[in-house]
Amino acid sequence: MQIALATRAPFHLEATVRVLQRRPGNRVDLWDQDRYLRVLVLAGLSVLVEVRNHGTIDVPDLRFAVLSGGLAPAALPSLRRTLRRILGLDVDPAPFQRRAASEPALRATATALRGMRPPRFAELFEAFARVVPFQQMSLEAGVAITGRIIERFGEPMQHDGRRFHAFPTARRIAHAQVPTLRACGLSTGKAETLRHLARVVDSGELDEDSIARMTTAAALRRLKELPGIGPWSAALVLLRGCGRLDVFPPGDVGATRGLSALLRISPGASLERVIKRFGDLRGYLYFYSLGANLLKKGFIHSAPNELSRRRSASGGG
Repeated sequence: MQIALATRAPFHLEATVRVLQRRPGNRVDLWDQDRYLRVLVLAGLSVLVEVRNHGTIDVPDLRFAVLSGGLAPAALPSLRRTLRRILGLDVDPAPFQRRAASEPALRATATALRGMRPPRFAELFEAFARVVPFQQMSLEAGVAITGRIIERFGEPMQHDGRRFHAFPTARRIAHAQVPTLRACGLSTGKAETLRHLARVVDSGELDEDSIARMTTAAALRRLKELPGIGPWSAALVLLRGCGRLDVFPPGDVGATRGLSALLRISPGASLERVIKRFGDLRGYLYFYSLGANLLKKGFIHSAPNELSRRRSASGGG
């Protein structure tokens, strides 16, 4: 059974999922041909979900289906909410699109990524667990470590001859042994940090609802009180985990390098002035930096430009 996921146009599913992935080797968020695949844990049960756009970027017809696993009817609203969160379906892309189009250096990329939404991790603990392994590490090393954590602690699922994994739950990591976490590639400090964060989230001592009630400044302060969480980690958790688009992670080498190239700013020059110009939408620049790099590598297909879209809509050649 296919279930509709309404969203405003435009919506670029491939770009949104690819930016969520960051790397095609992502073990949990999968882009498969023209669909998004993800194993989610709801009420203790794992389900493999497929999301497709049966329409176009400019006339989206987004639908999801449960391919495998048991899903009680009562859990369907929760599944829908989680997918809307992950894919940023309730975010209006128009304000940033207009702002980006006014920047000459961003105009071409803004057109190519038209309809891309700022994706979010499925839940708070996943945000922590997708940030801690990358602290002071290369992207490739962080991806490899995260992949091993998923293989070791994520609930596996078989479907159509393929093996899938859910992202590990906070409870699973909370009860993990530090040596087992270290075997995944984490340092002792990071293993202890991750386990502590899992326990804080699993116990309810820290939850997303409480963070949502805070101002961004207060939320950053609260997150930085946690062991092993500095300014960069706190900002990424807010941006990628809580959807705070008024945050740009300070000192993010990859995002800074990508954004400098995108905006044609000399290496080493400050981006602060440009970032400030985007105000409460500055976090979108982080995703545009990732998206531009993925476009360049051919992992994202460009959205049709306005002229092509109008010709298609009018039936012209």
